[in-house]
Amino acid sequence: MKFKMVHENYNVVDLDKSLAFYQKALGLHEKRRVEGDGFIIVYIGNEESPFELELTWLAEHPQPYNLGEEEFHLAFAVDDFDAAYNLHKEMGCICFENKDMGIYFIADPDNYWIEILPPIK
Repeated sequence: MKFKMVHENYNVVDLDKSLAFYQKALGLHEKRRVEGDGFIIVYIGNEESPFELELTWLAEHPQPYNLGEEEFHLAFAVDDFDAAYNLHKEMGCICFENKDMGIYFIADPDNYWIEILPPIK
């Protein structure tokens, strides 16, 4: 039996704001969308990986989500670490840096943390 990771879900308060953030910060774009009574689910990704991030907007949940102690996160390796760092610094979304490990984290509009790694060799 083999399992393949396909997506992770983040619930968001402002879907348009989140889509704009992920496009600018990480180059992720909408791949497909599901709309129903009181919800919208948008799957975003890029051509670098088949893995997708599922953004879920719920009409009856306009308040920010409780993310606990923010100990969970997604990680992205980037081919040009310095350029990514400069973009994220300009965007004002860097929320934590660990220079000893050579990594940093950005926070999306709902305060989900995303780890940015140098190229994986």
